[in-house]
Amino acid sequence: MSLIRAENISFVYSTGTSFEKKALDNVSFEIEKGEFVGIIGHTGSGKSTLIQLLNGLLKPTEGNIFFDEKNIWDEPKKIRNIRFRVGMVFQYPEYQLFEETVYKDIAFGPHNMGLDDDETDKRIHKAAEFVGLREDQLLVSPFELSGGEKRRAAIAGVIAMDPDVLILDEPTAGLDPLGREALLSQIVDYHRVRKNTVLLVSHSMEDIARIADRILVMSHGKKIALDTTENVFSKGDELEKIGLQVPQVTRIMQMLKKKGFNVDTSVLTVEQGFNEILNCLSGV
Repeated sequence: MSLIRAENISFVYSTGTSFEKKALDNVSFEIEKGEFVGIIGHTGSGKSTLIQLLNGLLKPTEGNIFFDEKNIWDEPKKIRNIRFRVGMVFQYPEYQLFEETVYKDIAFGPHNMGLDDDETDKRIHKAAEFVGLREDQLLVSPFELSGGEKRRAAIAGVIAMDPDVLILDEPTAGLDPLGREALLSQIVDYHRVRKNTVLLVSHSMEDIARIADRILVMSHGKKIALDTTENVFSKGDELEKIGLQVPQVTRIMQMLKKKGFNVDTSVLTVEQGFNEILNCLSGV
């Protein structure tokens, strides 16, 4: 049984005006509990609109979204509860930090859920540990943190609500390579320990290739594919037609294959590519 089900959803901005624009067009898919799904697509493909529909920030113009087999808009006055269960981390979430201390910022979500101080405190410390923030950092202003630390603090604020689904929109955007690697590792560890559902929007095919179980491909408001990571990236020519690239190491393997080398073109990581080339050379 699926945890999230989108059924023929469409969304139109500025309906009935000269600025009317269809951002999503008849999109359907299902996501299972515990999956790690990557969402890819060119700028304007509908990715950001889609994830805002999934947690009720936007309402579909047409179609329905089901969470745990219940239409999330059956009771519009309770849509806030969906946002607690489907947590959203926006791109550059550090711009949303506003409290006096990191502790208070992380506490904002749990307090809005009506949790008592003891439970909120437990969640704050657990979320901070998940994202790699030290205890002493909880007591300082969020604006004293580095860029990567601010990003982790903002993510901790969503994790502290303990959502069943965590949606992250370009969480590593603007970070240096070390910061990006650290944050991705923490997200993967969180998913492994929490065993919840994670949806990750990213322009980095390398990041998606390393950590996603399946990939949802969007283009011009339509769903192009929802398949395993290996199957999606095996179709490099089709991805290129919609402005996307396979991971660089996968492209190298595909080029070697065309030149007659007996290599596996489903390789997705540098480590896999290195081993594949060694195996190929050892057989020459």
